[in-house]
Amino acid sequence: MRVQTPQRAAVISEIAAAVIALHTNRVVRVGVDGVDGAGKTLFADELAEAVAALGRPTIRASVDGFHNPQHIRHHRGRTSPEGFFHDSYNYALLRELLLDPLMPGARRRYRRVAFDHETDRPIETPWEHAPTNAVLVFDGIFLHRPELQGYWDYSIFLQVGFDVSIPRGAQRGYGEPDPSAASNRRYVEGQTLYLQQCRPIDHASAVINNENLDAPRIIRSTTEAQPH
Repeated sequence: MRVQTPQRAAVISEIAAAVIALHTNRVVRVGVDGVDGAGKTLFADELAEAVAALGRPTIRASVDGFHNPQHIRHHRGRTSPEGFFHDSYNYALLRELLLDPLMPGARRRYRRVAFDHETDRPIETPWEHAPTNAVLVFDGIFLHRPELQGYWDYSIFLQVGFDVSIPRGAQRGYGEPDPSAASNRRYVEGQTLYLQQCRPIDHASAVINNENLDAPRIIRSTTEAQPH
């Protein structure tokens, strides 16, 4: 298990404090966004732990539990950046099973995973019931696209350049370390489309430079919930 540095712990604590102060009488939905290799999963795991330690129950989920089947993901071609941006995830199912049930006034009966992209098959996970004051901590790429923007009470964008994120992913066994490698074109250009068209930095509640995992820096933050 990775040991937090004091600087990283301070950043996580500041964001957790902002999150738990929101809407104490209903579910709060938090999105952790960033390009592949930005450190979203680790940040979201640590944030969920910090939120729980401050007294609010947490739900951890990821957009990776809502992939489209391969024939949809690759119907524009296996190397298509447009396909990566537009076709990777089933946003309708994500909204139906997880995000809509956790909306204010909804039943709070949800599923956190629906599809296994490795086996390319749906998963029949059990329904769960969220406590009234739960916090959903949800990580993934493309979280500030129009289909999802209105769902986040608080969102975080982890700012990391491709010169850092791509080698970081390669260290975990995902692709080549060179961002300009042909095998990375689908992912780099697809995520560039997202950054240009959806401007997540402009919409996020908090923007954090996460290029140094031991020393993340908060570039901008707010203690207010996002408007819906």
